[in-house]
Parts: sequence; structure tokens; C-alpha cells
Amino acid sequence: GQINGLAVYDLGDFSFGRPTRITAQTFAGREGLINIEREASMSGRTHDKGVLILSGYLGAKFGQDRPLTLSASLCFEQTYEGVDGDSASSTEIYALSSSLSGLPLRQDIAVTGSVNQKGEIQPIGGVNQKVEGMFDVCRTVTGLTGTQGVIIPHQNVKNLMLRDDVVEAVREGTFHVYAVKTVDEGLEILTGKPAGKANAAGVYPKGSVNHLIAKRFGELNDSMRGYYQGVFANGK
Repeated sequence: GQINGLAVYDLGDFSFGRPTRITAQTFAGREGLINIEREASMSGRTHDKGVLILSGYLGAKFGQDRPLTLSASLCFEQTYEGVDGDSASSTEIYALSSSLSGLPLRQDIAVTGSVNQKGEIQPIGGVNQKVEGMFDVCRTVTGLTGTQGVIIPHQNVKNLMLRDDVVEAVREGTFHVYAVKTVDEGLEILTGKPAGKANAAGVYPKGSVNHLIAKRFGELNDSMRGYYQGVFANGK
């Protein structure tokens, strides 16, 4: 339930990107998605809209034959200057998917990208600053390991005008830039497992990421059903 997002900080004549830790917790309940930044009045309307879109994506993908019973919280850790924009919405989907499936996500890859209710990745701004920001952090803190990189929307490839040292690292294979079209493509990179495509009956292949998520939703539904049955029985 944790992942590295990418943010751009604008200081007037100078702007730069850096990774930002985003975490998600999921548990039984009916509260839905809780945006901690919004609850703390530290987010803008565009970011709030992006979080609301996540509910539509999850409902369409996993709630066709049953209502989704879920409480979840999303947080930009140690970010206190406010958050806006929808470029982290795909990142938040990945964090939620990790929490629900129980699968860890790669921490050597940072992610940026907007997402719509159909799970399609959409373009964002500041892609060059974000890629270079992750590159600089990796090179400075741990050195380039050959596995580090970023996931960006495929539409932003044409906007890339990276520094020569970043281009050289990508060419040599010591840093990577992955361009994705869908949430499922990103999940496969981050988990190393197949995302899984539902069959005609709406069932995902066993062991796939989406199968594990659907299974967890079933467990949460059963947990809530058992809880309320006990409450009503005791009430009688």
C-alpha cells in the first residue's frame, strides 16, 4: 500500500521535481475513499476530483455483480504545503491495488499519470521535471542500480526533452522510462505479476493482481455481512 509518486515544485523562475511517498490503507467499512489531504483542507479541487474518479474505476471493475464494501484512506506522507492536480490519481490506484491485493510494489520506480474511470492513463504536465527529479534522487542517494526508473503516460513521450545525462543513462540501461496506456500495464511493471483480464463470467485468472483484488473485496463484503448479522441478532 505504498508507492513513490512524482510532484513538481514551482519557485517562480525555477521548478523541479521530486518523489513523494503516497500510502493507502484499506479495511472493512462503508466510508469509501477518505482523502486525508482533503479532510485536512490541504488539497485543491482538481486533486479532490481525481480521488473521486478512483471510486468509479473500482466500482466499474470490481462491483458489477455486488456492491463494494470498503473503507480506504489515501495520504501524501510528510507533505504539508498542499496538494493539487490529478497527476497522482494513477499512483493512488496502484497504492490502493497493492493494499487490496497484498502485493508489494517496486519502490525503485516512481509514477505519474492521471487516470479516468475506465482505467486509461491520461497525460500530465511537468513530465521532464518529474523524470529528472527521480533520476537526481536515485543518483544522489543510492547511485544508479540499473533497476530504477519512472512510469509516465504514453501520451507524454512526445513531450520528453530530458537532460543529456538522463538520456545517456536510459540509453545505457541504468535508468528506465516506462510509458503506459492503462492501469493494468502499470500494475504489471510494479508487481511483476500479470494484471489479469476478466473472462465472460467476470472472473479474473487465479493469481493475477485483479483476481487478488476481487477476492479481497469478497472477503470485506463477507466481513461486513457477518458483522451486521451479529448486530441484528443481538438486537433481537
